[in-house]
Order: sequence, then structure tokens, then C-alpha cells
Amino acid sequence: MVSQYATRQMLEPDAVKLLAQYSAPYPEHGFARTANEAVSIADRIGYPVVLKIVSPDVIHKSDAGGVVIGLETAQAVTAGFSQITSRVRERVPGAHIKGILVCKQAPAGLEVIVGGLHDPLLGPTVMFGLGGIFTELLKDVTFRIAPFHRRDAQEMIAEIRGYPLLTGARGEKPCDVEAVVRLLLGVSRLLSEHKEIAELDLNPVRVYERGLLVLDARIIPQSTSDDADVSVGTMGLVIRGD
Repeated sequence: MVSQYATRQMLEPDAVKLLAQYSAPYPEHGFARTANEAVSIADRIGYPVVLKIVSPDVIHKSDAGGVVIGLETAQAVTAGFSQITSRVRERVPGAHIKGILVCKQAPAGLEVIVGGLHDPLLGPTVMFGLGGIFTELLKDVTFRIAPFHRRDAQEMIAEIRGYPLLTGARGEKPCDVEAVVRLLLGVSRLLSEHKEIAELDLNPVRVYERGLLVLDARIIPQSTSDDADVSVGTMGLVIRGD
């Protein structure tokens, strides 16, 4: 029996693989089942790195102790691997730990959130807003029913109150708004083509002067059994054991 930290979801490596087909770039990464594999991946992609738990039963990785950032040596990666697995086993009893995702740590940038769901009345719906307190406290978000076009994506971005932050307010460098447009169009197409997706959450998405990176990806399929295995096949999502 798993705790309130858990629900059934697509594993993040599979979510990243699916999102890559829809213009959603993710930091360089690799999947490790052992601490030695994690060190090998970190050595290959370069330090510093971030470690994240990979488990179908852990939805809020940070709350479950499943994330460690800023690791700059092989020794730190080995210790971080052990720390994550121990904390998750303690906080989410019964969770099935598949391994650890080792990611190149992304530079600082403006954080936005992109979400989506299949509304029972409206169908596939996409959300966009600024990340951090803008989402949590100010509710500065906007919605569109998918599929939509470039003009709709541009309007979504421009109508949030925090839009000036994207365009270079107070002397800051402007962000790559066109990259955000491409991401929104990709998510619109993804939700329209995959009715089996119940919820999607890309948070945070870090936007730069050129380009962006999705730093965390959560995809929850339509209701599955507790032991269903959700992965990505050549024709879309594959749910086994449902």
C-alpha cells in the first residue's frame, strides 16, 4: 500500500521520450538502475547533475525526498543515489523504485508552467502561466481548448499578467517567446492525438533568451489498474495489465 505521495503515472523517461516528439526539449539525461550507472551517466553528460526518482508510485518527487540537485562529483552522485532510494522507501512504503534519472542541471531562467487535461465536457484543454508564486498565489494562468493554432498560442502567452517578464521588463533580457509558442502547439497536438492522457504537467519549464527546457514532466493516463505498466510505443501510449 503506497502513501498519499503516490498515484499511477507514466515513468518520466517514457514521458520525456513522448514529449520529444512534440517539440518539448528536456536536459541531457540518462536512466540508471545502480549508483555506478548513475556515475557513468554523470561523467558522460557533465556536472553538475540532478538525480530524480523513477517510480510509477511517486508523483510528487520532492515531497517524497526523490530529488537531489547540484551534484558536482562522482562521490556526490553515489551518495545522492543512496539518499534518494532510502528516503523514498521511508516516505512511500511499498513504492516500486525502477531507478534514478540523471539529468544535466539546467542554468537559471524564467520559469513557466504548461499543463493539460481531458475535460469531460470540453475535451483536451491546455493551460499556460508563469511558474512559482505567479501560479500558486496569483493564479496567473490562461486556458485554450485543443487543438489550436499559432495565433491562439501567441494570445495565450500575451494575455497573462506576467507577460512583460517574458518580453524583457525592467531591463531584463527578453525570453524566447517563439520557443514557448512551439511548446504550446506541441502540447496541443499531443493531447489531441492521445486521448488516453488524462493529465499532463510540465513544471517548471525554464525559458531562456534562446530556447527552453522542460525540467519536470508528469503524464497521467486515463484510469488504470494499480499494477498497470504505462510506457511509450511506436503508436503512442501502451498500458499493460489494465
